[in-house]
Amino acid sequence: EPLFFLDYVAIGKLRREHVAKVVGGIADGCRQAGCALVGGEMAEHPGVMDPDDYDLSGFCVGVVDRPKMIGPDNVKKDDVVVGLRSSGFHSNGYSLVRKVMVEGKTAEDLAATPECLGGKTVGEALLEPTRIYVKPVLSCLRELPGAVHALAHITGGGMTENLNRALPKHLDALVDPASWEVPTITQMAIEAAGLTDEEALKTFNMGIGMALIVDPAQVDAVIDQLKAQGEEPCVIGSIIEGTGEVAYPEK
Repeated sequence: EPLFFLDYVAIGKLRREHVAKVVGGIADGCRQAGCALVGGEMAEHPGVMDPDDYDLSGFCVGVVDRPKMIGPDNVKKDDVVVGLRSSGFHSNGYSLVRKVMVEGKTAEDLAATPECLGGKTVGEALLEPTRIYVKPVLSCLRELPGAVHALAHITGGGMTENLNRALPKHLDALVDPASWEVPTITQMAIEAAGLTDEEALKTFNMGIGMALIVDPAQVDAVIDQLKAQGEEPCVIGSIIEGTGEVAYPEK
């Protein structure tokens, strides 16, 4: 459970309206996570950074009840993997996204509203804020003790290089990418970059921002609890014998 967050903002030239937006976004993230923004630092670096450059960092302190800790040691064969949808890229893979979808494009290109994006511009879809899963996941841990065996936040490295961190050495996660819908903006980036399926699963979250490894006897209860918290969970895989890796069905 997150308790408090501190931020650090380095910027070439302080502009009140820009800083207000940045700090306002950080505060909104803290509200979504149920933690306090207790302080931080704002540093102006004229001559070192360009006036429009900025750098953001921060850290969060949380608490865990050691006897209730979850992780790979709790994962068992036949457990079920439940995925929570992402809102977009979740701030991972943007070096590639910028290269194939922003560089060389005009403001008009980024302001286009393709029908497939449901009225959003390309720029808006690229900048969709990251979803924060703290409250729905904590509700499962509290209301259904023992139901969730492990968690994986699907960040840089995608499903392939994040879900494996929640596995013991003798088990694999067999994940079926066909069991959920990949966001349209992610599909556009994959096509623009010419990525293979394997490369895409190691680069982007592909529409799943958090994965829960769940006791098979309590899958329905976990899904109901998550839905009650406004999530749209889906079963995306299962735990099988293996070597601590993420596997995908052969085509």
